[in-house]
Amino acid sequence: MNVIVLNGGSSSGKSSIARRLQELLPEPWLHLGADTMVAALPERLRSGDGGDGIGGLEAGDGTVEVGPVFAALDAAWTAGVAAMARAGARIVVDEVFLGTTASQARWRAALEGLDVLWVGVRCDPAVAAAREAARGDRVPGMAAAQAESVHRGVSYDLVVDTSRATVGECAGLVLARVTAPR
Repeated sequence: MNVIVLNGGSSSGKSSIARRLQELLPEPWLHLGADTMVAALPERLRSGDGGDGIGGLEAGDGTVEVGPVFAALDAAWTAGVAAMARAGARIVVDEVFLGTTASQARWRAALEGLDVLWVGVRCDPAVAAAREAARGDRVPGMAAAQAESVHRGVSYDLVVDTSRATVGECAGLVLARVTAPR
């Protein structure tokens, strides 16, 4: 296995699962994802100014609008992550498929030829919203808005639910799939 793709809404537990997997997996795995990419952007593309980056966050309804410059950089980011995996790095991708099936298709194309485990990270919208509020670093409404929408039409090898199982249990299910004899 070269790549594990965790897809889920904001505050669903993807990053926590990824960090736990890094502890459990016998080889070193890099944890890269949407937050890593967004943190690398210049502030003007994170604030939605001019419509080129990511925006709509200030609307308060949890929607995220993606501008053309962000989309181009996101495509380059995806290709770069795939190149790292092809160069031998094992990678846990922590992603939010805002474009649902189009997002997965983009990742599938970039990761073609690599051994990938596709994992849906589900979380009850109310639980995700409570986590979002407790964190205090997220736009209110994003977790509830994304809880189901990012999964529409997306296909997975494994689905975990962090509102029904602990992070450790979810990571254990992923670990079992990664380390299972083939």
